[in-house]
Amino acid sequence: MVSDLQTKLDYVNAYRENRLMAAQDVLENHSLFDELVSICFSPSDKNNHKACWILEFVSYEELIWLQPHLDFFCSNLKILKDESSIRPIAKVVQLLIKSHYKKSENCILLSEENLQDCIEASFDWLINDVKVATKAYSIRTLYVLGNHYDWIHPKLQIILNKDYADHSAAYKAVAKEVLRKINI
Repeated sequence: MVSDLQTKLDYVNAYRENRLMAAQDVLENHSLFDELVSICFSPSDKNNHKACWILEFVSYEELIWLQPHLDFFCSNLKILKDESSIRPIAKVVQLLIKSHYKKSENCILLSEENLQDCIEASFDWLINDVKVATKAYSIRTLYVLGNHYDWIHPKLQIILNKDYADHSAAYKAVAKEVLRKINI
């Protein structure tokens, strides 16, 4: 039997309004969230990439909902292979890392293992052949992480300097911004 969420995802397309409506459905029905996270990390599910799109939008509003799923979420980052799934998840990783290091209530708390999984995935996305948006999220995520792990900035600097000439204007803009921050 097909779940309500799967039925909703069948009708999701790339239009922003359409994705926002599906995310709103999840925000109004918290009970759908567990299944949404599960579908995000089921690459064989035909709606996998759509679930990732929706998770990104839900995360802007209720990032804290991911807290009980962080071990599953972080340990499965490496199984994502489809560009349409990776881009929104790279953005969610960026949100998680920023929240983890923000010292206020309602923050995400990542374990050391979660952080290591995020570091590994972000470096993988940065050096592998993925689209520029995913690389930009990864660069920004690694910059934040590099403020807490002293080996990250030097490694990030090497990669950005080496790859700089081969990339688009959008990549160069993010790389330049982050390199400037690292060199301060």
